[in-house]
Amino acid sequence: MARLNDNYLKLKAGYLFPEIGRRVKVFSEANPEAKIIRLGIGDVTQPLAPAVLKAFHDGVDDLANTDDFKGYGPEQGYEFLIDALIEKAYKPLGVELKKSEIFVSDGSKCDCANILDIFALDNKVAICDPVYPVYNDTNVMVGRTGEADDKGYYEGLTYLACTEDNHFTPAIPDKKVDIVYLCYPNNPTGAVATREDLKKWVDYALANDAVIFFDAAYEAFITEPGIPHSIYEIEGAKRCAIEFRSFSKTAGFTGVRCALTVIPEELMAETGNGEKSSLNKLWNRRQSTKFNGVSYPVQKAAAAVYSEEGWTQVKETIDYYMENARLIREGLEAAGLTVYGGVNAPYIWLKTPNGMSSWDFFDKLLSECHVVGTPGSGFGPSGEGFYRLSAFGGRENVLEAIDRIKKNLA
Repeated sequence: MARLNDNYLKLKAGYLFPEIGRRVKVFSEANPEAKIIRLGIGDVTQPLAPAVLKAFHDGVDDLANTDDFKGYGPEQGYEFLIDALIEKAYKPLGVELKKSEIFVSDGSKCDCANILDIFALDNKVAICDPVYPVYNDTNVMVGRTGEADDKGYYEGLTYLACTEDNHFTPAIPDKKVDIVYLCYPNNPTGAVATREDLKKWVDYALANDAVIFFDAAYEAFITEPGIPHSIYEIEGAKRCAIEFRSFSKTAGFTGVRCALTVIPEELMAETGNGEKSSLNKLWNRRQSTKFNGVSYPVQKAAAAVYSEEGWTQVKETIDYYMENARLIREGLEAAGLTVYGGVNAPYIWLKTPNGMSSWDFFDKLLSECHVVGTPGSGFGPSGEGFYRLSAFGGRENVLEAIDRIKKNLA
């Protein structure tokens, strides 16, 4: 009989968002008349920008005639999109990248998981707590960990607490690790890293021959000046960091699927016999073997995000979501809740009232307000006692959800 991967059996009962879906399904079937407002999963609600949509259609039209038809594209991405990213996404930050250093993909969630393919299992990995569950669970899946303890911490991983006490900014590890996951602006807490914060991490990585996995999926939502949008704004980061970016939230591509991973050519790791080897070349080999590239129409649409017309329209949608964030943050504060985030990120991280557990608060909002959020404990043990709300809803639903919560908590 074929044997399964036992590491999957170490995972907790269910991935966070399917469990939310299960509870909502049970409630909605029992209460079919209830109007449920979903501010949980970070899925967008506003349509694609007109310039992006036109480019998408143009890409499809190109497939209708022999002269412009495209079959297999380059696994790394079409040059027209990579050029747009270099010129419009990175150069304005003072970051110079080579074409060979950008890899277009179908999602940063996939890349954050798949990047583990090119790293040995005996690497010591550090993740923040609370954290985007994919970082934790994919390390379990590949076999890097032991079992989870009663709190949910997996043996073999180093957890970096992000709490009120440290302003949701993790301390540098007091021991050597080989890989560190960082996400800024942060999901779920909405915290950001200053230039000084990131320099400490880069200095640590360089001193310890470690690699930083930097998830910048929400960089477009930064509103305050002086906050870095890319880890490569920090001197030395090209020698120690891999950056993940996504079009999902920036341009509403959650259903379209397009992202990118940046691996500088100078970033090295050690082979089993102690030699230095290029991670860029290894990732290129991995992608060429396991990935067939993002579709041509999708990449045409992605490139249009960075056109003058496209970016103006995309920025309007980003501003719409950030206004939602402001409304949620201020509305919950007016209701007497302790609230974080919502300034440089589309997530609001609130403290549950009266010491209520995260899942109890979830059930309370669902049953009494018909509002769905995300329990903080689903992001890790240090998320217990907190709750995440997303600003990606429609304005009418956001306002109604705030009103319901304020009335319920009054």
